[in-house]
This record gives sequence, structure tokens and C-alpha cells, in this order.
Amino acid sequence: MKMDIKQRITENILFSAEKTTIKEAVIDALNKKASLSKANLSGADLSGADLSGANFSWADLSRATLSRATLSKANLSGADLSWADLSGADLSWATLSRATLSKANLSGADLSWATLSRATLSKANLSGANLSGADLSGTDLLRITITEKEKEIILKNFKWEIIK
Repeated sequence: MKMDIKQRITENILFSAEKTTIKEAVIDALNKKASLSKANLSGADLSGADLSGANFSWADLSRATLSRATLSKANLSGADLSWADLSGADLSWATLSRATLSKANLSGADLSWATLSRATLSKANLSGANLSGADLSGTDLLRITITEKEKEIILKNFKWEIIK
């Protein structure tokens, strides 16, 4: 079956492959060094996939299932990950600057050394997430769900600033 990965706004085809699932098409695209910047992957099941170093900048990954996926060193700048399931995902050293993670499930995710500057995490579940060394400068943390351990790490790593 032909699987097309389209650009989120223009719907131009970014990558096309004869695969049975969107996960297989995404992995094939990444193996062929295709950029999935601005891709429409809303609702995609990418659970358990190795997406290390992928470029998903400004992609629509809203409501996507990325549980247990490896996104280490991935570029997710400006990506829409609202309502996404990232439980148990490896996002270490990933770039999530200006990403939208509203209502995302990040429970048990590894966000160590990730860059989350100016990201929106309102109402996200960060219970059990590893935030060691994460850059949270300018991040919207309104009504997030966290444990006391994560609260201590956030307070330690958060660069407080007044937005005028």
C-alpha cells in the first residue's frame, strides 16, 4: 500500500513509500535521510519506533502515539505534540523549543538535557519524567501533573524570567 507523508499546511507530499503502516513509512523516510519538517503525522502510531536524530520541526504530531519511542537528539522545535502519548519515550538531548505539548502524556519519559525553552506544557502529565539538566527557560508549566521529585528538578533547572 502506498503511504504518503504530507506537509501539514500545503499537503504537498514530503515522502512516499510502499508500506503497510505509517510507522514503517516514517522509519523508511528517516533511513533515507528525508526531512519530516512540517509533516502532518497527527494521530500516527509511532510507538516503540527509533526516531533518533529525526527532524520533526514544526510537524503536526498532535494525538500521535509515541509511547516508548526513541527520540533522542530529535529536532521537535515548534512541533505540535498536544494530546500526544509520549509515555516512556526517550527524549534525551532532544530540541523541543517552542513545541506545544499541551495535555501530552510524558509520564516516565526521559527528558534529560532536552531543550524545552518557550515550550507549552500546560496540563501535561510529567509524572515520573526525568528532567535532569533540561532547559525549561520561558516554558509554560501551567497546571502540569508532576511528583515532588520532578518539582524539585524543575525548580532547580528553571531559569526564572519576567515576560513583559
